[in-house]
Amino acid sequence: GRPEGKIVEITLRNPRPVVGRLVSERGVLMLAPEDQRIKHDILIEPGGAGGAQPGQVVSAVIIEPPGWNKPPIARVTEVLGSMDDAGMEIEIAVRKFDVPHRFPDDVLAEADALPDALRPADYRNRVDLRDVALVTIDGEDARDFDDAVYCEAVTDARGRPKGWRLLVAIADVSHYVRPGSPLDAEAQSRTTSVYFPRRVIPMLPEKLSNGLCSINPEVDRLVLVADMVVDTAGEVIAYQFYPAVMHSAARLTYNEVWGILGGDDVAAIERRSALLPRLHELYALYQALEAARKKRGAIEFDTTETKMLCDAQGRITEIVAQSRNDAHRLIEECMLAANTCAADFLVRNKHPGLYRVHEGPSADRLAKLREFLAGAGLSLGNAAQEAKEKRGPRPQDYQILSQRIHGRPDSALLQTMMLRSMQQAVYTPDNQGHFGLAYDAYAHFTSPIRRYPDLIVHRLLRETFAMGTIVAERQERLRSILPEIAEHTSARERIAIEAERETTDMKKIEYMAQFVGDAFDAVISGVTAFGIFCELDNGVEGLVHVSSMVNDYYEYREELYALVGGSTHVS
Repeated sequence: GRPEGKIVEITLRNPRPVVGRLVSERGVLMLAPEDQRIKHDILIEPGGAGGAQPGQVVSAVIIEPPGWNKPPIARVTEVLGSMDDAGMEIEIAVRKFDVPHRFPDDVLAEADALPDALRPADYRNRVDLRDVALVTIDGEDARDFDDAVYCEAVTDARGRPKGWRLLVAIADVSHYVRPGSPLDAEAQSRTTSVYFPRRVIPMLPEKLSNGLCSINPEVDRLVLVADMVVDTAGEVIAYQFYPAVMHSAARLTYNEVWGILGGDDVAAIERRSALLPRLHELYALYQALEAARKKRGAIEFDTTETKMLCDAQGRITEIVAQSRNDAHRLIEECMLAANTCAADFLVRNKHPGLYRVHEGPSADRLAKLREFLAGAGLSLGNAAQEAKEKRGPRPQDYQILSQRIHGRPDSALLQTMMLRSMQQAVYTPDNQGHFGLAYDAYAHFTSPIRRYPDLIVHRLLRETFAMGTIVAERQERLRSILPEIAEHTSARERIAIEAERETTDMKKIEYMAQFVGDAFDAVISGVTAFGIFCELDNGVEGLVHVSSMVNDYYEYREELYALVGGSTHVS
């Protein structure tokens, strides 16, 4: 009963190379694509194997597209190696998703020409924060450090607590990557760093990402600072942005900070004794920001993050649950505060900007969610009141529902349905707020080493520092180019996420191969017409195809989001 159509014309073919394994059938070389969406047999033209042998993984370009009665013909352009080679799944994903993984010569030349340390001219017109105990707090295996933080208590004239002064210092990438340069063109093309297991494909060359821009300890670094005053209720009541130079007081890790704050890591407490007052003030600030977050109604889901432990050859030895402690959340809240201030600055000054927008649920998705929730004895918000006020549900409604389903055996499935009802966050020059975080305006400011939109926001701030405003002609120019940049960065972000997810899934498949034939407890995390998705405790998810459910004939009931047995009526 669904609409049907047919292709009448091919207007543009995908020029992306095809990655697959070379096979020989009766002396004819063919390519078996790794991309399961490609169903054609691909012939390799005579002499077009490029020295590759059957069984090897190769990248090939289509030189003749398929016709009505003939297969596509390709030529091998790159031999990647054997399927068993360490890291092969990453090599495949990089080419399959067209992730740029080699920097052009002119980009590397521009990066190499940059100095290894700050020059005297770099210090001009900057606030000197080298005597302020700014610290970085990241994971143990982090290599590039975008942000540093500092916090101190603020009191009124009578010495009563008034709140905190929070400094969030972000690497000043815009000082080195100038508009129109080869570095800028490549960063815009890549848009984001891509994070694979045990390998990162950076947006910027290593000279910048791990060196000159990274806030490494014991060296001077250029930064843009969000200098904020936060009251005891967790609300930012004043802020300013300015360029500065800093000297990191320490490179801390999440576990180290949490060990200090919890009083469990005696060695760390002794080692970082000079920083203890600042860390405890940061934690007090976090508690106020967290309370404000809950009051605001920001949506929070229970999710299990996992980490893959690998051996020297890159093969997974174990998948372990990755627990988030309050040190993670502390930094997250500090970054959210800085990002909202950047968005507020753009809005208040009526400047063109690039916002991170997350819209609320669309009407049709919301209707499906509410229909499903009703079957589970749940509800979302007050539909009658919303209709009367001509609005949709608020973030608080999702927050309340999330709290209600906590601990239920079907909570994973309910969370999946709630997430599906919401739209994907995108970059756009039109501020439409962030539904999930319950912000009226939100922008990305805190990660310019690995995200191009953050670099754009930095440049807009720097233009204001220099001129006091952005001149009218420049504003018109920005309004003409920002929509295209927003669309491109959103698209590249989605591609990066797909590439990361597929590679992670491949590593998990490799790991689980040793357990074929074993039985595991699992939670149903999704239902489709062709089967159910189940998730194990270690985060590995797999499909139980409907054809393997042989005890009955199961029919997909979309309104119930369930497979229902025809004779047993079990769902």
